[in-house]
Amino acid sequence: MSSGVKLFDAHCHLQDPRIHSIAPHLIRNAFHSGVLRFAINGVSENDWRVVKEMAEQHPCLVPNFGLHPWYVAERTPNWFFSLREFFASTPSAAVGEIGLDKGSHGKTIDFGEQVEVFQQQLELAKELKRPASVHCVRAFGDLLEILKRLGPFPEGLIMHSYLGSAEMVPELAKLGCYFSFSGFLSSMSLQKAKKMIRSVPLDRILLESDAPDALPKFKSNSVSLVQENTSALQELLRQSENQSSESSDQQNQELNHPANIHSVLNYVSSLLEMPENELAEVTYRNAIRLFSFPGSIVCAEG
Repeated sequence: MSSGVKLFDAHCHLQDPRIHSIAPHLIRNAFHSGVLRFAINGVSENDWRVVKEMAEQHPCLVPNFGLHPWYVAERTPNWFFSLREFFASTPSAAVGEIGLDKGSHGKTIDFGEQVEVFQQQLELAKELKRPASVHCVRAFGDLLEILKRLGPFPEGLIMHSYLGSAEMVPELAKLGCYFSFSGFLSSMSLQKAKKMIRSVPLDRILLESDAPDALPKFKSNSVSLVQENTSALQELLRQSENQSSESSDQQNQELNHPANIHSVLNYVSSLLEMPENELAEVTYRNAIRLFSFPGSIVCAEG
């Protein structure tokens, strides 16, 4: 484990039903490992209230409200009005998770509706002067066209769990994008990952856990840490008093833990040939700058 570093988990879902009951334990464990801030992203009308309540209970959480492309078909007629109300009552909130998806699940959701909902939320982020966390799967051409038309985005856009090409990085960066890396990097070849990450300006790099998903599977020095955290998480789930039969079934899943961001730090630093403590400092500073907007709780930290 990295010692004496400060980390900012730029994207996670601690409100996810799979881990919500043990979220305080996960926050505490990650905090002790050096993860001091967490951007917690809502995905649908069903969890915005939970995200808001968690952020009120834990000042280290930055709330994000957004309609994820997977839940576009489930939105109510009043979804956008409701979203505006959450931002009006939560000055510290950013926008997210929003985006486009043409992957296996995304193909089941009308893409025209995805685009419409995405554009509405991008325009809202610009209006409110808030950063936004963007999900993009197999739709980078469409994404770039929309961002060019509606941008630039001076408050910043987070390309969450970025797995796009190195060639797209300069154009996206010009539009105000940051690039956040998670355990999903293990799905890329080493050569491609190295080329892509080295194309990202240092002042645009972020790290995230995307917990409870994106469990890191890197062949790195942090493998034992990931295994230890995963075992601990499973034990906490077993001990949870609020555990339902559904969550019992979820014990067999490999769920991620925010403290595993150390494994992402280890891997990205090795690709950049940069000391872990330096990369941690850079990414923490980038995240603090990104989330320091009027009303935010991190702006005082500078």
